[in-house]
Amino acid sequence: MTELHNVLQLDKNAQDLLFRSARTANAFTDEPVTEQQVAAIYDLVKYAPTSMNIQPLRVVLVRSPEARERLVARMSDGNKAKTATAPLTAILAYDPEFHEHLPAVFPHFQGAQDLFKGKPHRFDTAKFNALLQVGYFILGVRAAGLAAGPMTGFDADGVDGEFFADSQYRSLVVVNIGKPAENAWFARSPRLEFDQVVSTV
Repeated sequence: MTELHNVLQLDKNAQDLLFRSARTANAFTDEPVTEQQVAAIYDLVKYAPTSMNIQPLRVVLVRSPEARERLVARMSDGNKAKTATAPLTAILAYDPEFHEHLPAVFPHFQGAQDLFKGKPHRFDTAKFNALLQVGYFILGVRAAGLAAGPMTGFDADGVDGEFFADSQYRSLVVVNIGKPAENAWFARSPRLEFDQVVSTV
């Protein structure tokens, strides 16, 4: 029987890097994450699809000690220590005013802005597509040979007030990024099998 990894075009080592061997990290070494690494991550994941190419994800890199302190204060208790010590933390948010950029990214669709401007459904559209981009971003971090520690345990309204008071951005996920430290992982939880998830009609 053909091993399933051989069915895929992507090399098995790359499959493992992105999925099978990748884990959510809870502790990191002190090796810094550079601007160049983050730029390379974004340059990769920006090509992944969003509806109408709206690209609503916005990323804030928390690097300064003052900004880190403000963020840690808004994290849930179980996420404070690892956020305080991670080499880099990113706030991933969505921009409900994404339509302002549509003429630049979608020039062949005249009137694209009018589909969303001032309309309440733009919030749901932005949030859904930004969450897709969150997944792409995590895979991009893994592709860079780094580990990601995504967290939703934080005071989102507080984070928005601290970091997005001058915009309409709304936070979705906080992600710690870096080289994983020893014993950075929890035990891997089981996954549902193919027959539990996939059906054919």
